[in-house]
Amino acid sequence: MIKFKHYFEYENKNLQNYAYEQLLNEKESGEIGYYHLPDSSKEIIKQLKNYKADFENIVIIGIGGSSLGTKAIYRLLKSSYKNVKKIIFLENTDPIELKNKFTEIDPDRSIFLVVSKSGTTIETVSIFKTALDHFNLNLSGDKEKFIVITDPGSSLEKLADEYGIVVFNIPKNVGGRFSVFSAVGIVPLYLAGFDVEKILFYAGEFFKSFFERKEEHLLIKAAFLYERSRCYKMNVVFSYSSLLDEFNKWYVQLWGESLGKINKKGQRVGLTPIGLLGSIDQHSFLQLLIEGPKDKTVTFIKINNFESSLKIPNISLPYLEKTDFVNGYTFNELINAQCDATRESIIRSGIDVDEIVLEKLNEESVGELISYYELLTSALGVLFEINTYNQPGVELGKKILKTKFN
Repeated sequence: MIKFKHYFEYENKNLQNYAYEQLLNEKESGEIGYYHLPDSSKEIIKQLKNYKADFENIVIIGIGGSSLGTKAIYRLLKSSYKNVKKIIFLENTDPIELKNKFTEIDPDRSIFLVVSKSGTTIETVSIFKTALDHFNLNLSGDKEKFIVITDPGSSLEKLADEYGIVVFNIPKNVGGRFSVFSAVGIVPLYLAGFDVEKILFYAGEFFKSFFERKEEHLLIKAAFLYERSRCYKMNVVFSYSSLLDEFNKWYVQLWGESLGKINKKGQRVGLTPIGLLGSIDQHSFLQLLIEGPKDKTVTFIKINNFESSLKIPNISLPYLEKTDFVNGYTFNELINAQCDATRESIIRSGIDVDEIVLEKLNEESVGELISYYELLTSALGVLFEINTYNQPGVELGKKILKTKFN
């Protein structure tokens, strides 16, 4: 369960209603498919229940929307499970990291998931080729070691069909950064042992609640951020748990690639996403937030119950007595008190703040959190008058890359 709170006074019914109506039209027209994934992905689970393979590790070869959402959920929920399989992510073309990651992989005990919506992502295909070569794998003889996740009809699907490799498709109307509830996330998380049915259920419940107008706070926030975007150029997500680090990275891609656009009026729009971790980044970024330019809004994310009883020992050390005020308290209490104190200090400095409180880390809170940010991103895209789901700037970079090798 998640609770949402705004520490600013704002409401604009016209903007809220407009954003809601546009999202409802996207959903009902079928133009944008991520709204339907909590239901349609149930079919993937049915297929997976009949999938038989003997492996201990899952290796995901993919980048951006093909890995970040999966990585976020894996990181958030892994500590809640005792026997999930290890997922290794091969994302970056950094040669040193690749070599180090390869040392973690036993090809005889691993299954490789090659994930690319377009089917021709240069990083993914290059790493795929390198893995084949490094582990001396043969697509014909080792086809059971691979699963391909891609768009229907893509070049990667054609390759998989040629060698009889199992394929799961990403719906054409689902963009990569909105695809975590598709085969992109569901296949690896299911195979690893996570209860993806619960995640999909609670994601679907949040979508349903939103379209029943029971999540008005989301529309208020979207309208507020849009209205203030002339002076507030950045949105900081300050997450108070190291388990939220990969979620922060997913959020950065979601907002950066979705909202940084040239709109219908020819204006450059967007909100620069910044992901911070509490309490670590209190010691680096907080000074800038409080006394630097007031061009940012801040969203705090905290976990109410970490389900850990770890305490600060009742030890008093010479010369360090002034730290004894936290002795005997749990680290759960300490990190949330730090979150509250930081939030209060930022509010007092005149910065607009909102807060998301996860009761605890489980399938319900994770499903709701991902759904919330997807819907918030779409609502902002509507208000900015942009195509939230394309990425023309990224495509330009891909075209230029090709010229570097001619």
